[in-house]
Amino acid sequence: MSLIAEAPEFLQVFSDGTVKRFNPETSPPSLDSSNKYISKDIIINSSKPITGRLFLPNSPNNNPNKKLLPLLVYFHGGGFCIGSTTWLGYDAFLGEFSVASQSIILSIDYRLAPEHRLPIAYEDCYASLEWLGENVEVEPFLEHADLNNVFLSGDSAGGNISHHVAVKAIQKNGLCPVKIKGMMPIHPYFGSEERTEKEKREESFEDVRMNDMFWRLSVPEDSNRDYFGCNFEKNEVSESVWLKFPAVEVYVAGEDFLKERGVMYGEFLKKKGVKEVKVVEAKDERHIFHVFYPESDATRLLQNQMSQFMKRCCEH
Repeated sequence: MSLIAEAPEFLQVFSDGTVKRFNPETSPPSLDSSNKYISKDIIINSSKPITGRLFLPNSPNNNPNKKLLPLLVYFHGGGFCIGSTTWLGYDAFLGEFSVASQSIILSIDYRLAPEHRLPIAYEDCYASLEWLGENVEVEPFLEHADLNNVFLSGDSAGGNISHHVAVKAIQKNGLCPVKIKGMMPIHPYFGSEERTEKEKREESFEDVRMNDMFWRLSVPEDSNRDYFGCNFEKNEVSESVWLKFPAVEVYVAGEDFLKERGVMYGEFLKKKGVKEVKVVEAKDERHIFHVFYPESDATRLLQNQMSQFMKRCCEH
């Protein structure tokens, strides 16, 4: 048994198919009513399994009339192979964001590659929208959830997932149980067989090597980086989908070698006729800084930008 793929401190894949993951510090859910927010873990599908964590802002004084709150569905990053909503960085970022945005958040733990290769992550994450429709009247955390004001977001691979879940929801032709008002991919993880200029540079060699490994582990075994899940230009989608696409705000980081991919994605959507598309850059920040530094000023700014985007969409 030999080691065939490794992300140091996170993942090892062996020739017999064994996968070992080394998770960083995690955080349990909290129902402490003295906190700014409360959270709980839920099961979306026990047979697969697909689970999630719900976050609810604990601020009754700000909602005296018990008005309906927008709902954000969040997909974590990790190259489709690692990551969890229970990781400390995600728990802290999303809990604080539920307060900043005054929204209910459902963060999804989908099945991971290489045991479960794409498109399984897309299917698992779309299933979370169906779960919302089935449980909005029975789950106490969803008592004030507005399923007509739903947003999709995620970082890195989760940003990629948010795109594909939005496409799938539109293709359901009105059968999706929620109305997606907006999408906010953060440092989205896309690729292609053709390299970008930044990916060709010598200083990007280690980042490119690691990304190639994650793509190799996550796309179907007979595919390459031009698989539709990796290369958004290869996805055969009818023009009617783009006409119904929600407003999009793409967040990129200036020091992220994937920045070009995020900018390209925004330009792609504009060319397809998506009505509202904006790319917002955090100039001096690196990839998924908000997960590594959830208390930073840059993260607070990102939360404010996302909150303002949601507010504008809800008013339309």
